Amino acid sequence: MDKARIAVFVSGGGTNLQALIDAQRSGIIHSGEIVLVLSDREGAYALERAKKAGIRTELVTREEFGGRAGAEARMIELLEEERVDLIVLAGFLCILSGDFTRRYENRIINVHPSLIPSFCGDGFYGLTVHEKALEYGVKVSGATVHFVNEVTDGGKIIMQKAVDVLDGDTPETLQRRIMEQAEWVILPQATEMLCAKIAAERG
Repeated sequence: MDKARIAVFVSGGGTNLQALIDAQRSGIIHSGEIVLVLSDREGAYALERAKKAGIRTELVTREEFGGRAGAEARMIELLEEERVDLIVLAGFLCILSGDFTRRYENRIINVHPSLIPSFCGDGFYGLTVHEKALEYGVKVSGATVHFVNEVTDGGKIIMQKAVDVLDGDTPETLQRRIMEQAEWVILPQATEMLCAKIAAERG
């Protein structure tokens, strides 16, 4: 059975990318393989993680390609070159256009550090999500893997995992717990589930 070909889009340190690389090594992801890691930010440590794992890396910045349309055209070229089946957004902070998301309908997934529909949408990323959750006083938060469409965090939910909010939590401690207990668990699981489906459809 042909493995599904995965591209991971990153902007920062790449802890979720590392979880995917580790899951591939341990066999949690066995129906797909990461063939491309693409970043929109120069100096993103995620690119170093990919290089260490022997995965092709590409830097595509809006500055270099004259704005969003040019950058997305270059992304499409790279995705076609690598015959990518599934795009995983792992801490990718660049909002993709509706044209791009429609082109890859049900083939782009994202992990978000809350239980959607809480604390999501425009402006909700990074520590802001956890600051708002703590301000609101929720007792449970978590992570969501969802399909990506033209609405920020608006695509169909694939998987969620809840994480308890503890007394004395700071945005930083909550962020870390959600990463370790939820994001790094369900992102590889959802990726494998979709890769298995893609590979099966191919026969």
